[in-house]
Amino acid sequence: MKVALDAMGGDHAPAVNIGGAIDALRYYPKLQHLYLVGDEALLKLECAKQGLDLGDSRVSIVHAAESISMSEPGAKSVRRKKQSSINIAMEMVKEGRADAFVSAGNTGAAVASATLKLRTLPGVDRAGIATAIPNEHGLCHILDAGANPEAKPEHLVAYAVMGTAFSRNVLGVKNPKVGLMSNGEEDEKGTAFTKETFKLLKQTPGIEFVGNVEGRDLFETELDVVLCDGFVGNVMLKTVEATAKAVSKWLKAEIKGNPLRLCGAMLAQGAFKALKEKSSYETYGGSPLLGVNGVVIIAHGSSSSLAIRNAVRVAMETVSVKVNTRIEEAMATLAPKEVAAE
Repeated sequence: MKVALDAMGGDHAPAVNIGGAIDALRYYPKLQHLYLVGDEALLKLECAKQGLDLGDSRVSIVHAAESISMSEPGAKSVRRKKQSSINIAMEMVKEGRADAFVSAGNTGAAVASATLKLRTLPGVDRAGIATAIPNEHGLCHILDAGANPEAKPEHLVAYAVMGTAFSRNVLGVKNPKVGLMSNGEEDEKGTAFTKETFKLLKQTPGIEFVGNVEGRDLFETELDVVLCDGFVGNVMLKTVEATAKAVSKWLKAEIKGNPLRLCGAMLAQGAFKALKEKSSYETYGGSPLLGVNGVVIIAHGSSSSLAIRNAVRVAMETVSVKVNTRIEEAMATLAPKEVAAE
């Protein structure tokens, strides 16, 4: 398994990427080679600082003269900065030198580069980001979490098929349940967009569509995939993250304000630690960009070394089960239906 890591991507690059690389090489023996793509001089300095031995046959630096910052426009920067770490790493996947791409950098640039260089799979018009949200029953993936803000109903049908294939083959869910995000559970609720999507999903073979769902269902209901356009998905995801941080901050303040509560908190340390691990994006590493002809994992911009390590793990798992082959097979079953409907 060979992974190309955008070592210049993220709010804390390249330090966290090198730290994550060290851990990935240590914990994942099946990782045959990890390519650190970025400014060679900077990466060599950081590797020396953190003690990453570049003499190790499992790791090497691939020089990229440019990088795309988090604030730059994605698609324009991809075209303008042809020698960026994102473009060079993506090119490695295209050419077969790497099995997967991992980046905590500019999401728009990663999506644009993947779409331009790898292209989409047969039957897929737009790729979508599947981001994990922990709930009472396991993991629920929001799809799309930001790749396609102006989606069409047929795009969400493809997301349903791809999300089902990912949940079944990567996460081992036997019968993934798919819901459509709306402003009510009743069939007639929603906008013209969600109503049309609802009709198409009801007719889509190979998925277990449970109907409309609401925000609370993300955490309370047994769901594996929740469908929405990238605008709604990204807003929803960031709201969930902000709420979790706010509640954690408020809880700490309340506990510290009372000695008895502090004692109780010490007794409950194990529970707090387990809850933090379950709710942290670091645990899940990165989100797959489903629908492109290659494995692309997009990590959180604020990723830590742990998150980068886990993003590499997700990349390896996605490659090992040949999820794109499963997606192609599932998408192929839709073609006759679409032709018949026309």
